[in-house]
Amino acid sequence: RCGVFFQYTLATDAFQLGYTEDGHCKGEVELSLPPPQRLVWEISPEVQAQVCSSLAVAQALADDVDCHVFPFRDFGKGCIKKCKISPDAFIQISLQLAYYRDRGGFCLTYEASMTRLFREGRTETVRSCSKESCDFVKALEGGKTEEECRRLFRQASEKHQNLYRMAMTGAGIDRHLFCLYVVSKYLGVDSPFLHE
Repeated sequence: RCGVFFQYTLATDAFQLGYTEDGHCKGEVELSLPPPQRLVWEISPEVQAQVCSSLAVAQALADDVDCHVFPFRDFGKGCIKKCKISPDAFIQISLQLAYYRDRGGFCLTYEASMTRLFREGRTETVRSCSKESCDFVKALEGGKTEEECRRLFRQASEKHQNLYRMAMTGAGIDRHLFCLYVVSKYLGVDSPFLHE
C-alpha cells in the first residue's frame, strides 16, 4: 500500500500541483501552519516487554544471516538487454544454476510479481524453477554443445517472462488457489483437490 500511496503522491505533486520555471512548488506559502511537534509515546510495561521479546527474536534471526556483497563489473543489465534477454529472467535462471551447483538439485523458488494493474493488487507468485530452466541447467552441467545450451537458455528465459507476464496480469495460479483454500475453510468444505 505504501508504494501505491507514494505513486499517488508523486503523480499529484507533478501533474496537479506543478512547479515554477525555477523549480519551486506553485502556490502560496501558508505561514499559519503550526510547526512540527515531537510525538511522546506512553508505552505500558507489558508492551515494552513484548517489544523487547520481539527485538530479541529479530536480532537472533539477523545474527544467523551471513551476507557477503561483492561488486560485479564485468557486465550489467545493458549487456543482457542487448542480447534480447530479460535481466530478471537472466538472474532467476542464474540462481537456479548456482543452487544446482551448490546443492546438486533443484528446489521450488518464489519470486514476487506486482499486480498493481488491479485495484488494491499486491503480489502474485512466479515459480521460476520451471521445466525449461531445469533443462537448461542440466544441459549446461552435462556438457551439451554451446548452441544447444543457448537454445535452452532462450526457452527458459521466454518461459520465465511468460510466467511473470501471466502473474502480473492476473493469470497466475498461486493466489487463486490460496483464495479457494481460504473460502473452503470459511465454508467448511473439505476439498480433496486442495489437499493435493
